[in-house]
Amino acid sequence: MIDRSRGSPALHKFFTETFEGVLITDFRQAYWSVDVRDRRFCLPHLLRDMVGVDQHSQSACRPAFSKKLRRLLRDGMRLAARRREFEPEDYRRHCTQLDTRLMAIATADYIDADAKRLGKRMLRHCDHMFTFLDYEYVASDNNFGERQIRPAVIIRKNSQSNRSEKGAATQSILMSVYRTLRLRGHDPIATMVEALRTFVETGKLPPLPDPISTQE
Repeated sequence: MIDRSRGSPALHKFFTETFEGVLITDFRQAYWSVDVRDRRFCLPHLLRDMVGVDQHSQSACRPAFSKKLRRLLRDGMRLAARRREFEPEDYRRHCTQLDTRLMAIATADYIDADAKRLGKRMLRHCDHMFTFLDYEYVASDNNFGERQIRPAVIIRKNSQSNRSEKGAATQSILMSVYRTLRLRGHDPIATMVEALRTFVETGKLPPLPDPISTQE
């Protein structure tokens, strides 16, 4: 289920089964080794990349390329925000129009090296640029994921870093377990204490508990 020929060994170790959801990431190739039902790339990452390129690019065609791409991405985000205002048929028509514009930008012949690079990136990932238009619960950005790791970053800064690779690995594991338990509706500290008690008694750690249902 996992393509072991590419990607990150750390991700291979963590994602041992297919993720039955939509994986939202930046454009790092390592994430392609994770087997998922669907995936979506964070548009703000692409927009930030364009800002950096615009600051040093001297190409005459670069401003027109940037304007066209930014307009496309923002039209996609606006459509997602207004999806309930459209009948299903009209909504899908707008989605198709965005896909057509995306392919036109991705397959155009560019002289500017940065425009060519971004065009190739969009062509390579065209099936997952506007995934958020297919799922109402999927955002166009990765802000939620970044907010989840922010507490770990603050702890690392306040403690003057991890001091060692082993310490960094330990913190990443503990914080991943902690945030997962909280998102699943459990008391992280109480659950981890109980898991350690089980480990002392049996020599085996219990699996992460399932999410607590909020439905009556």
